Amino acid sequence: MQAAIQTAKIKPTGRPRKPEVEARILDVTMQLMCEEGFSRMSIDGIAVAAGVSKPTIYRRWSGKADIATAALERLRLAEPSVEGKHGLDKVRALLFNFRKSLLRPNGMALIGVVLTEERHNPELMKHFRERIVKPRREMVATALEEARAMGEIQKHADIDAMVTMLIGSFYGRYLSGASIPPGWIIRIVDALVCKG
Repeated sequence: MQAAIQTAKIKPTGRPRKPEVEARILDVTMQLMCEEGFSRMSIDGIAVAAGVSKPTIYRRWSGKADIATAALERLRLAEPSVEGKHGLDKVRALLFNFRKSLLRPNGMALIGVVLTEERHNPELMKHFRERIVKPRREMVATALEEARAMGEIQKHADIDAMVTMLIGSFYGRYLSGASIPPGWIIRIVDALVCKG
């Protein structure tokens, strides 16, 4: 009898989540955010377009800011692996991934959407920083630390400043109206780590 009670406690309740449903919801969220912007996008609209109920969405995400940044995070997580690369080679690979994300359709525009919503929807920016900005910065910082240990950059290099300059250079280039060719990554890394 005791074993039956323990088994009943362990048994999960409800239907298991289907990854394809979650993927469809996130795809629809990304599409609606690109078409309508964050403020006009609604959970109702996402549910209708994805062919699911609102409770299905709320079982997975707490609200609109949560699902919007989950959709953006999914893109970051789908970037090619940089395993097997080390030091500055890893930094360059991470920046190539970042470039690809920014240059996809509506890539930079989606960042603009998040920025314009900061005042009215601080939760969106909070999730964006936690899910997209912070992990990317940490990956680049770790690769730079490795490059420093390998002697590829100066021992006293300011890693935090280097991360900001490397990532920030993409935004600066885009806002100036210049293109961001693949060669930009080589140029910016070489310029930043030059031992002169």
